[in-house]
Amino acid sequence: MKIAIASGKGGTGKTTVAVNLARVFDANVTLADCDVEEPNAHLFLATAGNEEKEVNLLVPQVNETLCDGCGKCSEICQFSAIVTFGTVPLVFPEMCHGCGGCALICPPKAITEYPHRIGVVETSRADNITLVTGRLDVGVALAPPLIRAVRNAIPAGKDAILDAPPGTSCPVIAAIRETDIVLLVTEPTPFGMHDLTLAVDMVRELDLPFGVIVNRMGSGDDRVQQFCEKENISILLTIPDDRRIAENYSRGVLMVDALPEYREIFKKLIQKIREQIGKGEKQHAHL
Repeated sequence: MKIAIASGKGGTGKTTVAVNLARVFDANVTLADCDVEEPNAHLFLATAGNEEKEVNLLVPQVNETLCDGCGKCSEICQFSAIVTFGTVPLVFPEMCHGCGGCALICPPKAITEYPHRIGVVETSRADNITLVTGRLDVGVALAPPLIRAVRNAIPAGKDAILDAPPGTSCPVIAAIRETDIVLLVTEPTPFGMHDLTLAVDMVRELDLPFGVIVNRMGSGDDRVQQFCEKENISILLTIPDDRRIAENYSRGVLMVDALPEYREIFKKLIQKIREQIGKGEKQHAHL
């Protein structure tokens, strides 16, 4: 079972849900922090046994003695990572997506590829949780390849919770695709409502089962509930605007550890997720 936690905007409590859900999981689980530009799940877990693996992207390197300046490499590149003006191409590694098209199409075989570091994947352990964290190097603009490396570090066939980046752009797609369910975390505010609609459109376009979690319930209005009712979207959990949660969060303490009543709430959430996934499987089988 792969559960993705996403949100249309930052600051809704996505990581809060992911880490607390992992804590009450009734078996060994992998928590994958796919927010590689600013991972923070480790702040709430006392992890040990840290292992680090460097992640590289293959980028082009041009042999000037072989290049005839035909420009075919520039024509195929959709990201302007390699350009030519009838001379030896200029390569911009930070813009390269590592597709390898320029090397394949080059007639004189003047282009080879070399590894360009983009970040690291760290693996550590905290009780029943295996934490897999991606850390993008400073100045690197391309997050999806590192997110894919984080996902590849998840053991095959094992339960996993994926903490996705905020928003609805390419990094989020890389994190949530091919998961069993997406939990969209939002808040009862105009900004939360606006970005929830974007996130709903995203998961529907990807044809992924999903449900909504409303955080800080009581701090705004009921527009999220009205929207979900109108769109026939399940609200799987509401987390009240409880000052005690914020106080413990500021100290790096999980709500399910500090406030026992929330442990049972998150356990029930796991049951609802399994039921939701089951419904989705039946619908796909019917189709």
